[in-house]
Amino acid sequence: MRDRLILLPGWGLGVSPLEPLAAALQGLDEHLQVEIEPLPALASSNLADWLDELDATLPQDAWLGGWSLGGMLASELAARRGERCCGVLTLASNVSFVAHDQWPIAMAGETFDGFLAGCAADPRQTLKRFSLLCAQGCGDPRGLSRLLLGGAPNTAPEVLMAGLELLTLLDTRMALQGFRGPQLHLFAGLDALVPAEAAGELLALLPDVEIGLIEQAGHAFLLEDPHGVAGAIQAFLHESGDD
Repeated sequence: MRDRLILLPGWGLGVSPLEPLAAALQGLDEHLQVEIEPLPALASSNLADWLDELDATLPQDAWLGGWSLGGMLASELAARRGERCCGVLTLASNVSFVAHDQWPIAMAGETFDGFLAGCAADPRQTLKRFSLLCAQGCGDPRGLSRLLLGGAPNTAPEVLMAGLELLTLLDTRMALQGFRGPQLHLFAGLDALVPAEAAGELLALLPDVEIGLIEQAGHAFLLEDPHGVAGAIQAFLHESGDD
């Protein structure tokens, strides 16, 4: 088993939400090298620019994973790298964050437009709203929201806007269908940002990959139960890597 896992964070909140999960994974397997890489600080919403940056920065022949936007980017990079990627895992990542005709199980376009307008007017307030939605469905949503917001980096407004604009454009269906390596996709039953029904839709699209639904959990389930998520990931890595 190749023993390097790169994790990419979601939009706006930085690497800190992934740190407990990385620590839990290291605790389960001392041979697994887990690295959290920040998302590119780009003012461009062009996917190719983001993938070029990630491809140049991240080590080859590693497992690629991520939370939300990070998982979507990991999926696209895995497809680009092909056999130079061990496998891909996503946490609370829809194939399209915003609903469209071919993928209606996602956030309504009008709701997302409100995020865009809010971010343009008041990025900090929008991040606060976003952190509350991430924590919704978890056991202590207000406490978890404060934790998420407290660890968020001071990102330039144009970089935050570019990340949101990228989210409106991303559709990872072709990438996931084209990638031949192992895949694990975990969803949350009470997710306020990615509908739980997306898990079933993805299973219909990709019947040969591993897809899990954590029933009583919200978008930030990786921070609420890092040890449970780490156990699922470790089982997947070992099962997929034993060749």
